[in-house]
Amino acid sequence: MAAAGLTDAAETVPDDIMEACFDDLVQGQGEGTGWRQLREPHLSANKSDAASSNANDLVAANPISTGATASFGIKKSVLWGGNLSLLCSLLGTPYFPQVKGGILFLEDVAEHPYRIERMLTQLLHAGVFAQQKAILLGQFTDFKLVPHDRGYKLQTVVNWLRQQTKTPVLTNLPYGHVATKVLLPVGAKTDLLVQGRDALLFWGHA
Repeated sequence: MAAAGLTDAAETVPDDIMEACFDDLVQGQGEGTGWRQLREPHLSANKSDAASSNANDLVAANPISTGATASFGIKKSVLWGGNLSLLCSLLGTPYFPQVKGGILFLEDVAEHPYRIERMLTQLLHAGVFAQQKAILLGQFTDFKLVPHDRGYKLQTVVNWLRQQTKTPVLTNLPYGHVATKVLLPVGAKTDLLVQGRDALLFWGHA
């Protein structure tokens, strides 16, 4: 079992939350992590306003797909995933993880939404998403929307993905190229509990 989120080259010094997660994990005391999916933003009638939105506000929960009032649980599923670009580069090779019934987490940095959609499309048509019990989208950062995007943003990609797969798609997992992130026990069997916008991923019971 490997721990994801230990280092990021050229990143700022990890904050207290990440250091606490690291201490818990290496000491075998980590129990899990909880987070709240962001509320889905209202669609702006002004395209220029939509195009200039802050990228950090664009990853949000879709109350129709994951359910603003939905509650469900997933038990003993292998947690796996990581950087979206690197994972896609393994498709078609013997090194792509063959995980069925897992919980897949994804993040990336400096990738524009249209590139994120392209890579998600690769995983979708390769049948990866259909084999999972849940998809957790982490932080997708360091890209800049411009007027030429004409309102096409990360939330557009999230909405599209939810229309393409029956697998639940959750957002705002505190993991990625950001200072505040949790450490995840890759390869461990974990439980996922979702109650509306609140999500809890835990493995301490094992």
